[in-house]
Amino acid sequence: MQCERLIKLIKTWYVNVRDETMAPARMISFIEQHVATCNVCQKDPDIHDEIAKITEIVLPESKIPKAIRSSQSDEDEDEDDLEDEDILDEDEEDEDDDLDDEGDLPDPDDL
Repeated sequence: MQCERLIKLIKTWYVNVRDETMAPARMISFIEQHVATCNVCQKDPDIHDEIAKITEIVLPESKIPKAIRSSQSDEDEDEDDLEDEDILDEDEEDEDDDLDDEGDLPDPDDL
Protein backbone atom coordinates (compact mmCIF):
# COMPACT_ATOMS: atom_id res chain seq x y z
CA MET A 1 0.00 0.00 0.00
CA GLN A 2 1.45 3.29 -1.06
CA CYS A 3 -1.05 5.70 0.53
CA GLU A 4 0.06 6.66 4.04
CA ARG A 5 -3.32 8.22 4.76
CA LEU A 6 -5.13 4.99 3.95
CA ILE A 7 -2.75 3.01 6.14
CA LYS A 8 -3.49 5.30 9.11
CA LEU A 9 -7.23 5.15 8.44
CA ILE A 10 -7.19 1.35 8.24
CA LYS A 11 -5.36 1.13 11.56
CA THR A 12 -7.92 3.43 13.18
CA TRP A 13 -10.86 1.60 11.65
CA TYR A 14 -9.44 -1.79 12.63
CA VAL A 15 -9.18 -0.69 16.27
CA ASN A 16 -12.86 0.28 16.09
CA VAL A 17 -13.75 -3.10 14.55
CA ARG A 18 -11.76 -4.92 17.22
CA ASP A 19 -13.51 -2.89 19.94
CA GLU A 20 -16.84 -3.66 18.24
CA THR A 21 -17.69 0.01 17.72
CA MET A 22 -17.65 -0.42 13.94
CA ALA A 23 -18.97 -3.21 11.76
CA PRO A 24 -16.32 -5.01 9.68
CA ALA A 25 -18.39 -4.49 6.51
CA ARG A 26 -18.45 -0.75 7.22
CA MET A 27 -14.64 -0.74 7.44
CA ILE A 28 -14.36 -2.42 4.04
CA SER A 29 -16.87 0.06 2.64
CA PHE A 30 -14.81 2.99 3.96
CA ILE A 31 -11.64 1.53 2.42
CA GLU A 32 -13.34 1.18 -0.96
CA GLN A 33 -14.72 4.72 -0.74
CA HIS A 34 -11.27 6.10 0.04
CA VAL A 35 -9.66 4.20 -2.85
CA ALA A 36 -12.33 5.49 -5.25
CA THR A 37 -11.49 9.11 -4.42
CA CYS A 38 -7.73 8.99 -3.72
CA ASN A 39 -5.28 9.64 -6.56
CA VAL A 40 -2.44 7.79 -4.82
CA CYS A 41 -4.58 4.68 -4.26
CA GLN A 42 -5.86 4.68 -7.82
CA LYS A 43 -2.28 4.56 -9.11
CA ASP A 44 -1.37 1.66 -6.80
CA PRO A 45 -1.47 -1.57 -8.88
CA ASP A 46 -1.68 -3.87 -5.84
CA ILE A 47 -4.42 -2.05 -3.93
CA HIS A 48 -7.24 -4.40 -4.92
CA ASP A 49 -5.29 -7.50 -3.88
CA GLU A 50 -4.49 -5.87 -0.55
CA ILE A 51 -8.15 -4.94 0.00
CA ALA A 52 -9.10 -8.56 -0.70
CA LYS A 53 -6.59 -9.76 1.92
CA ILE A 54 -7.91 -7.26 4.47
CA THR A 55 -11.47 -8.36 3.69
CA GLU A 56 -10.55 -12.01 4.36
CA ILE A 57 -9.01 -11.05 7.70
CA VAL A 58 -11.68 -8.65 8.93
CA LEU A 59 -14.94 -9.89 7.44
CA PRO A 60 -16.41 -13.16 8.74
CA GLU A 61 -17.13 -15.81 6.09
CA SER A 62 -20.90 -15.37 6.40
CA LYS A 63 -20.66 -11.63 5.69
CA ILE A 64 -18.61 -11.86 2.48
CA PRO A 65 -20.89 -11.17 -0.51
CA LYS A 66 -22.20 -14.37 -2.11
CA ALA A 67 -20.63 -13.67 -5.51
CA ILE A 68 -17.16 -13.40 -3.99
CA ARG A 69 -17.73 -16.34 -1.65
CA SER A 70 -18.89 -18.63 -4.47
CA SER A 71 -15.94 -17.75 -6.71
CA GLN A 72 -13.55 -18.47 -3.83
CA SER A 73 -15.22 -21.81 -3.09
CA ASP A 74 -15.05 -22.76 -6.79
CA GLU A 75 -11.31 -22.09 -6.78
CA ASP A 76 -10.89 -24.11 -3.58
CA GLU A 77 -12.82 -27.05 -5.06
CA ASP A 78 -10.66 -27.00 -8.18
CA GLU A 79 -7.52 -27.12 -6.05
CA ASP A 80 -8.97 -29.95 -3.92
CA ASP A 81 -9.83 -31.96 -7.05
CA LEU A 82 -6.27 -31.66 -8.31
CA GLU A 83 -4.87 -32.76 -4.96
CA ASP A 84 -7.25 -35.75 -4.82
CA GLU A 85 -6.19 -36.86 -8.29
CA ASP A 86 -2.52 -36.66 -7.30
CA ILE A 87 -3.16 -38.77 -4.22
CA LEU A 88 -5.04 -41.39 -6.25
CA ASP A 89 -2.22 -41.61 -8.79
CA GLU A 90 0.35 -42.10 -6.03
CA ASP A 91 -1.77 -44.80 -4.37
CA GLU A 92 -2.10 -46.74 -7.62
CA GLU A 93 1.67 -46.64 -8.14
CA ASP A 94 2.26 -47.86 -4.58
CA GLU A 95 -0.14 -50.76 -5.09
CA ASP A 96 1.78 -51.91 -8.16
CA ASP A 97 5.03 -51.91 -6.16
CA ASP A 98 3.52 -53.95 -3.33
CA LEU A 99 2.44 -56.88 -5.52
CA ASP A 100 4.76 -59.87 -5.59
CA ASP A 101 5.95 -61.59 -8.78
CA GLU A 102 2.81 -63.71 -9.16
CA GLY A 103 0.51 -60.63 -9.10
CA ASP A 104 -1.18 -61.84 -5.88
CA LEU A 105 -1.91 -59.81 -2.80
CA PRO A 106 1.03 -58.25 -1.01
CA ASP A 107 2.76 -60.19 1.74
CA PRO A 108 1.37 -59.10 5.15
CA ASP A 109 4.92 -58.54 6.38
CA ASP A 110 5.43 -55.93 3.65
CA LEU A 111 2.51 -53.83 4.90
